Amino acid sequence: KRLAPQYEIHQFGRKEFIDLNRPDPVDYVLARRALEFAKKAIRRRPRLLILDEINLAVSVGLVRLEDVLELLNNVPEPTTVVLTGRNAPKELIERADLVTEMREIKHPWKRGVQARRGIEY
Repeated sequence: KRLAPQYEIHQFGRKEFIDLNRPDPVDYVLARRALEFAKKAIRRRPRLLILDEINLAVSVGLVRLEDVLELLNNVPEPTTVVLTGRNAPKELIERADLVTEMREIKHPWKRGVQARRGIEY
């Protein structure tokens, strides 16, 4: 709300972390809903569209790689799409104009600090 009207933020996943080895059926539904929202959002030609954790969603099978590639193939000018998340499939890396890799060196989680609002979520 504080970023409106210049930015809109839409969250589709659950608030709690999911088991990446055994996602709940609702996680598939929410991920698919997010991708459908993104497909509609690009029709408005935003300058920036961020698909947070989409790489991870693809890597664990919550959304199909082919569907993300189809979305990317239909992005109009002047929209820039940013895909975030670990384990980006090589097909998305090859399709990208810019790839940046972040790696964890040190994290408060390892000292027992719980996820913090505004930082980890």
